Amino acid sequence: MEKTTKILFPYDQSLVKELPLIGKKDIDTILDTAQNLFAAQSNWIPAFKRIEILEKTASIMNDRSEELIHLAISEGGKPYKDTKAEILRAIKGVKLAAENIAQIKGEQIPMGLTEASLNRIAFTLKEPIGVVVAVSAFNHPLNLAVHQIATAVAAGCPVIFKPSSNTPLSGLALADILKEAGLPEGWLRVVLCDNETAELLVTDSRVNFLTFIGSAKVGWSLKSKLPPGTRCALEHGGAASVIVERDADFGEMIPDLVKGSFYHAGQVCVSVQKIYVNQEICDRFIKEFSEATNKLIVGNPFDKTTDVGSLITPKEVNRVEEWVNEAIGEGAKLIAGGKRISDTTFQPTILFNPSEKSKVSTNEIFGPVVCVYPFTNREEAIKKANALDVHFQAAVFTKNIDIALDVAQKLNATAVMVNDNTAFRVDWMPFGGRDASGLGMGGISYTINDMTREKLTVFKSKYL
Repeated sequence: MEKTTKILFPYDQSLVKELPLIGKKDIDTILDTAQNLFAAQSNWIPAFKRIEILEKTASIMNDRSEELIHLAISEGGKPYKDTKAEILRAIKGVKLAAENIAQIKGEQIPMGLTEASLNRIAFTLKEPIGVVVAVSAFNHPLNLAVHQIATAVAAGCPVIFKPSSNTPLSGLALADILKEAGLPEGWLRVVLCDNETAELLVTDSRVNFLTFIGSAKVGWSLKSKLPPGTRCALEHGGAASVIVERDADFGEMIPDLVKGSFYHAGQVCVSVQKIYVNQEICDRFIKEFSEATNKLIVGNPFDKTTDVGSLITPKEVNRVEEWVNEAIGEGAKLIAGGKRISDTTFQPTILFNPSEKSKVSTNEIFGPVVCVYPFTNREEAIKKANALDVHFQAAVFTKNIDIALDVAQKLNATAVMVNDNTAFRVDWMPFGGRDASGLGMGGISYTINDMTREKLTVFKSKYL
């Protein structure tokens, strides 16, 4: 009997669609098709054609933006206004991928610098790396697909895309649009499969590059099983820290931090999680931050007034509830929220000074919960912010340039935002985690570069 997966609307658990899963027996055919396409250079898609395909893809996406918004909400549960922003970003991402094809280039390598290198001219070219396997996460179903698929198309690589089983519809829609835009048969295959089949796919020797977005446990495990020669990029999660100094601008900071903490119900790898606030302003911070948080509207993500939607599954609501109750039991003070609203939604929650050993302090929450810790010594706050093995994006709020520079230098993060929340991202900037939070840097141009490899050509001639 054929295995299937059910895609449910996270808000009310109603059935959106049921789709078949591929089995282990299908993996060989899928990988052979991709490898055979790449093996013959006569099949490679010329740069001008890749630009045409991606430009047309962006145009079709733009024409169907409302349809894509509706699809992404139905499977992912992100509120309308935030999903609309994601779809606009995804369209821009496809355009960026098309534009960056012109930057896939090599350079001249100087010769004649020694007697042994006389009579030579040398240059590098960038070639596509080969077969790409992309494993994606649920939280940005269209934009993540763009970051893994459009980049592979731009680099000239055949790509096999495995979306989250919770949110495959946006990736499938993107695949249909790329085909309509002229992407030749076989260059993109979207596969839905169980974890065992996915591991078989990822760790096959025919794969040249793995791009993985998901949990650290799964990502590092897959990396350890890759065959020799397979390159990879891993994007995991974090527990983003913010340092708030006494001269911070409350008018700018509070709405910024509320957005960064509760955007997509905190289901973002760089969501604000730990806020260290100077003791001198802590009472005011708690008052204004909680007042703004309590105004957030939690509800149906299709409602355009909703600020915070559902978590991806009821199981996640149960987990978040357990973590919050544990933290309170271990001494945290509940400032706002703290309770489930339904089987699928949880109140935006602020915890004050939870134990540094509580799960909310030591693990990525990936839910609508933020922790506030007072400090009197900034160096100690930075030390606590750096204490975990996950380091992604961080932030500092201050109007003192010396403090900003000092904190930015000392925070262990791949990016530090000054007077902005940790969830800031545009798709042309480098983006990724360090230490346990990942390997390599994402961002459209950075990923395209990862999906290419250099070839050096050296000419020897007595006429040189």
